[in-house]
Amino acid sequence: MKKAASVFLRLLLCAMLTGALASCAKKTYRDGVYFGKSGPDEKGAWGEVTVTIKDGRVSDCAFLTRQKDGSVKGGDYGKINGAISNQDYYNKAQLAVRAMDEYARVFRETGDLGKVDAVSGATNSFNQFIEAVDYALDAASP
Repeated sequence: MKKAASVFLRLLLCAMLTGALASCAKKTYRDGVYFGKSGPDEKGAWGEVTVTIKDGRVSDCAFLTRQKDGSVKGGDYGKINGAISNQDYYNKAQLAVRAMDEYARVFRETGDLGKVDAVSGATNSFNQFIEAVDYALDAASP
């Protein structure tokens, strides 16, 4: 009886370890180009991501966010009527623009959303990125 319990315990531990290791493995996806879009934030802005899968893995990622009117947040984001009227506001807006590139770069290099860290001051962009990538990867899942 004691030996049977010992064998059962070993098998149970082995099964648990196998499951844990399998969940750590990188997921594979169907090759192609996939689009994801986040829902709008409290200001009506949203994020869009394009994820390219090659050989079952992330090979490219591009991310941008749009303002409520649909315009892309880029070099002019944070300007009012084409001019910088509030330097602090403009700096914070441009921080978010740079963070968009950083989020896409880290995800492209690692293929792992868990390795993408939020940039302080660009949390909305981070949340939009995560949501949009989730939608794209759902579409790429076999």
